[in-house]
Amino acid sequence: MSGIAGIAERDKKKEVQQMLDKISHRGRAGSRIIETEGATLGVVWTEPQSDAEVLLKEKHIAKDEAGKGQFAQAEVTDDGVILTRDPIGVAPLYYGHTKNGDLSFASEVKAMLEVTDDVNKLPAGSRYDGKKIESYFQLQEQSPINDSSDDVAKELHRRLDQSVRSNIDDGDVGSWLSGGLDSSTMSALASKYVDKLNTFAVGLSGSSDVEYAREVADFIGSKHHELIVNTDALLKALPEVIYHLESFDALLVRSSITNYMVAKLASDHVPKVFSGEGGDELFAGYSYLKELDQSELPGELIDITNRLHDTALQRVDRCASAHGTVAYVGFLDPDVVDYAVRIPIEYKLNNGVEKWILRKAMDGMLPKRVLDRPKAKFWEGAGVGDILSQYADEKISDTEFNSERNLPNGWVINTKEELFYYRIFREIFGDLDNLSWMGRTKGAPKQ
Repeated sequence: MSGIAGIAERDKKKEVQQMLDKISHRGRAGSRIIETEGATLGVVWTEPQSDAEVLLKEKHIAKDEAGKGQFAQAEVTDDGVILTRDPIGVAPLYYGHTKNGDLSFASEVKAMLEVTDDVNKLPAGSRYDGKKIESYFQLQEQSPINDSSDDVAKELHRRLDQSVRSNIDDGDVGSWLSGGLDSSTMSALASKYVDKLNTFAVGLSGSSDVEYAREVADFIGSKHHELIVNTDALLKALPEVIYHLESFDALLVRSSITNYMVAKLASDHVPKVFSGEGGDELFAGYSYLKELDQSELPGELIDITNRLHDTALQRVDRCASAHGTVAYVGFLDPDVVDYAVRIPIEYKLNNGVEKWILRKAMDGMLPKRVLDRPKAKFWEGAGVGDILSQYADEKISDTEFNSERNLPNGWVINTKEELFYYRIFREIFGDLDNLSWMGRTKGAPKQ
């Protein structure tokens, strides 16, 4: 993905350059800063010849485009700088004001901290003109379509296929492959349009993700790459992961470690990858959903999809961008989302089988064992399990936990594992009073 940064004032090249330096990993192919009458805008990009540079020079728009309809941008208009973020929040965008009152913005918090302590997250589906936030899109419940499951599965397959196909141009693309249904779906569909798809998996020795990923790779005929890691490797990667992730949320960090590693592995081979993020939220993939009354499910799926922008999508963006690559989230293509929210809930959770309609849509394109595989959380399937939680329990005493868990902004640390991550976060970013821009996982366990 590319990255953007800027200040709504001219003659700010020095400051914007400092911001871009902090996110240079997002665009190793090049960078550019321009000054207009009312702003200084900067962009870094990943492609050798980038549309981002052309857009910046010709239309004075700094844009980070993550896929069709998935973007964050700053546009200089006669009324000032207008910030816009895509409907689901696939691409990140933060804003604030300098001590002089100038609007500033960037793709990552670390860039914002170069010019201001006033850091805010622009909500998904919103615009900001420096004075007020306007919501232009909010994902909401829709009336279910009245089609047969066969017809729905066929149309869902068509839209997913088109989503993947639209993000393949020169064929130089791969896929993160955990062996779960969602990443396997992206991989299987992409393999039709690439001479030899590269797939990538990371996990501990004997982990289920590694095993299932091999099976999928054999089935679709991809060129498969895998990395087996141990506990020492996980711990060694933590500071880098937290630096790029900009979070100490326990479940988010835990799931990001192997994601960061698989992104690094992929970056050695391809500039772009597919990610299966969004499938669980749209098609009822989480086990706790089975405990809810069916009437509550549509609203719950909308809620957790709307929350993706500052948790799981942050993981995908930061892990890919840390290594200068682009991650496409095909499930969150606008045409797929529009259709998915109208699929009857009984097609998503059918007789206790989660993502039933997606399994039906992919029947014949994946091994039956993968089609029937129950949902495993990202960190569970990779074999991380409770390793990090147990390590934190050994390193942090009850006394330390109780004395350090209350943060200056009023938040309370949930677990020793989260405190372990927070300590690393604080070493990197310092004592930040304002953490309102940081998302926290809904329903995270407490100690």
